Amino acid sequence: MPKITKRMVGALIPSERERVVWDDDLTGFGVRVHPTGRKVYIVKYRHEGRAVKATIGPHGPITPAAARARAAEIVTLARTGRDLEGKTPRSKAGGATMADLARRFLDEYAPGHLKPGTAELYRKIIGKRILPRLGKRRVADIGRADAAALHHDMRAVPGHANRTLGVLSRMLTLAEVWEMRPEGVNPCRFVKKYPERKRERFLSDDEYRRLGTALRDAEREGFATPAAVAGIRLLMLTGCRSGEILSLRWEDVDLDRGELRLPDSKTGARIVHLGDPAIEVLRGVQRREDSPWVLPGLKRGAHLAFLHGPWRLILERAGIKNLRIHDLRHSFASGGLLVGEGLPMIGKLLGHNKVQTTARYAHLANDPVKSAANRIASRIAEVAG
Repeated sequence: MPKITKRMVGALIPSERERVVWDDDLTGFGVRVHPTGRKVYIVKYRHEGRAVKATIGPHGPITPAAARARAAEIVTLARTGRDLEGKTPRSKAGGATMADLARRFLDEYAPGHLKPGTAELYRKIIGKRILPRLGKRRVADIGRADAAALHHDMRAVPGHANRTLGVLSRMLTLAEVWEMRPEGVNPCRFVKKYPERKRERFLSDDEYRRLGTALRDAEREGFATPAAVAGIRLLMLTGCRSGEILSLRWEDVDLDRGELRLPDSKTGARIVHLGDPAIEVLRGVQRREDSPWVLPGLKRGAHLAFLHGPWRLILERAGIKNLRIHDLRHSFASGGLLVGEGLPMIGKLLGHNKVQTTARYAHLANDPVKSAANRIASRIAEVAG
C-alpha cells in the first residue's frame, strides 16, 4: 500500500466502481475514490468492540497531512473511549449548539477580553459567516471537515476566509475551556490559511497636494463636516490609527506639551507626539460643551463613528484612486524614512510593540540611498564624459 500524499491522491484515476486506497504508514487511514472522480479521506477503527468507518472530509479543502492528523486523532480518541467526533460523554458535552456558544462568546468573553472595535468585528463575522452555516449544529459535532469547508467556500476572499477561521478557532478553544468539547481537538488546527498579499499604498507628493486642496474645498463648500475634515487631517499628520483619532477625548489632549495620551490604543496605553501642523488642526477644532469628544458625532453623546463616506467624496474631488484611510498611516511612515528617520524612530511614532511590524517599511529606507547613489554616479559620468 502506498503512502497517501498530495501527488499520489491527485494521480488516482476513478474507475467504474468506488474503491478505497489505504495508507501504509497509518493503519486505518485511507482515501475513497468515487466513480465521479470525487476523493474523500476516511478512517477505519474500532470503538467499543465494533468496527467503525468515518468520513474525514473531501480532498482539496483538506490536505493529506491534515486528514492524516485528524485520522490519528480519531483513532487515539477511540482508544480512550470517545467516539469518532472526539466528543466527551453526552452528559458532559451536553447539547449546546454553535448558536449557544456564539451567545456566550459575545456576552461573556468579548466584553472583558476584546477591544470594542474587535468585538464588533467578531460579532459581524459570527452573525454573517459562521452562524448561517453552523449555528444549528452541536458544538461537540463540529469537525475538521466543517472548518475546512467553511474556509474553502470563502477562497475567493482569502483575507475574510482566514479571519473567519481565526474567529471560529477562538470560539472552539473556549468551548474546550467551557467543557462543551474535549481538550486538544480544535478542528481548525490543521486547516491551512490562504496566503494574503500585504497591500502597500503610499501617497506621492502630488497626491498629498491634491488631497490638501480637496480638504480645503470640503471646508469651503461643506460637502464634508468640519469634524470629518479635521479627523482626516489628523490621521494624515500623526500616523495614528483611525480608531485612535475617532475616539479621542479632549482630556487626552495636551496642546501645551504637544501630546496625545491614548489610554487604550491597539498596543496599550501610549503617548503620541504631535508636530506643529497637527497641533494647529486641534487648536482649530471647535469644542462642544456637551461632548467630551474631539470629533463629536451627529448622535448626542457619541463620537464620530466612521470617515468612509466623506473620505470617498474627498478622494473623488482629489482625483485619487485606490487609497484607504489606513494608507495615510503607511504614508506617514514612508515620509519619516524619506526625511532620514530610522526604523526604530518610525516604530516609536506609530506605537509598534514589535520590531517586525515596523520592518515592513524597511525597503523604503533604501530610497534616499538610491538617490545618493544616483547623484554620485551622475557626477562621475558628467566629469568622465
